[in-house]
Amino acid sequence: MDILTAFALTLVAGLSTGIGGFAAFFTRSTNNKFLSVSLGFSAGVMIYVSMTEILGEAGNRLGGALGSAEGAWITAAAFFGGMLFIAVIDRLIPQRENPHELVSLSDKDEGEEIVKTRRLMRTGVLSAVAIAIHNFPEGLATFVSALQEPEIAVPVVAAIAIHNIPEGIAVAVPIYRGTGSRKKAFFYSLLSGLAEPLGALIGWLILMPVMNDAVFGAIYAAVAGIMVFVALDELLPAAREYGKHHLSIYGLIAGMAVMAVSLILL
Repeated sequence: MDILTAFALTLVAGLSTGIGGFAAFFTRSTNNKFLSVSLGFSAGVMIYVSMTEILGEAGNRLGGALGSAEGAWITAAAFFGGMLFIAVIDRLIPQRENPHELVSLSDKDEGEEIVKTRRLMRTGVLSAVAIAIHNFPEGLATFVSALQEPEIAVPVVAAIAIHNIPEGIAVAVPIYRGTGSRKKAFFYSLLSGLAEPLGALIGWLILMPVMNDAVFGAIYAAVAGIMVFVALDELLPAAREYGKHHLSIYGLIAGMAVMAVSLILL
């Protein structure tokens, strides 16, 4: 498959986050139940994809390049290294500007609703950043896959596109709730997906000469760690705060189930 076609397929997969972004056009500002389920759903997607697909692929790449024992150790180290990376960023950002910190809803200076909407905006932006980080190496993976035969490329691109739809929801819904702007919600969800073709382009121009299975595997394992940390530290707590505990868990399980079915079918 030629380079332009491969890049076009990568672009389509990345922009699928915009499909999820359309969720902002169908939610009411008072629909806390939908928000809670959506955030839980997104956490389920991120955790399941990270633990079954991304981390597994990282282990396979590193194991094949370095041997099973050494590859397993480096996979684990890179996974927790990704968690450490995002945790250090949390510590370096002042608490009131840190989107990971749970702001007390009893803050009398700003009012409960102002604090809630501010947290939602930060949650959405954080999700966009986390997803963009994830999509950057994923774009390279999609691009490399798309260069192969169509029977290999199409299922991979389709699977990643399906994964990106709920990721767009993870970005759009909290931003819409935090700002009241459908345009901003859709823009940020679309922007997070653009990291995928950007990763493909930079990977082709710069990284491909030095890229090997070991480097690729380490990057993928670190991305898995970042996504799991964000899901556990931000998305699930937010889901529980804006809805009942069971709703967030139902959303979490539904997100995992959708990803499991998509991986089996595709």
